[in-house]
Amino acid sequence: MEAVIAVFALLFLLFVVLGGYAAVKAIGAAKRGVDRTVAQARRTVEDHTLRAKSFAQLGPQGQLAQLRLALRTSMRATQEALHAGVAEDGSLKESLGLFERLSAHGHELDAELKRLESEPDRRTLAERLPALRERTERITQSADSLRWAARDRARRFADDDFDSLSAQIDLEAGALRHWTKADPAPPPWPDAPPVDATTAQQSRPETPRPRPAEEPAPSAITPPGRRPSYPWQKKPRPESTT
Repeated sequence: MEAVIAVFALLFLLFVVLGGYAAVKAIGAAKRGVDRTVAQARRTVEDHTLRAKSFAQLGPQGQLAQLRLALRTSMRATQEALHAGVAEDGSLKESLGLFERLSAHGHELDAELKRLESEPDRRTLAERLPALRERTERITQSADSLRWAARDRARRFADDDFDSLSAQIDLEAGALRHWTKADPAPPPWPDAPPVDATTAQQSRPETPRPRPAEEPAPSAITPPGRRPSYPWQKKPRPESTT
């Protein structure tokens, strides 16, 4: 009895542990989902704010907003393209590693541009803008290069697959059209013309009728002692008979 109770207690403890682990995993997944949603919403708000500043503000502050917006847009597009492509093409892992290194420089530049937005010294800010624009262009060009290379590679694979598929379809279509010509069938016999009863009787061969029993058939051999008489022979005279 004690063994049964111990087994049930162990099973109950196991269920509790598994339930707690599942709850922690579910909470963690929900928290990560919420964090992603919040981060995406924050990025969307920042992008709209930068776009509004780039159109509304004049001078160095507006140019800084334009640089930040161009940098963030290029980096985000490249990140999405590489993460989407690496699931189908494992060779993009190296490109993704290079992008991670490039992202460090991009985050550093974005943070610097964000700090300079509140810089009151417009003259100093105007002097530093050319160098900041050059850094932004270099980073965005590198990101664009990786993104377009990944897209060109995916399109090239799609074109190769389509070419191979087209060749297979052409072969299959040719095989479907390649049939062996059969020997021509003999022409059907024409329908026989209708035959009436009279024609059928005339065309039917006559069968010999049996002779009646009272009419003996003439013999082809003359019996001995009897000669046949011919009309040109003379009859003997009575006086010559004895």
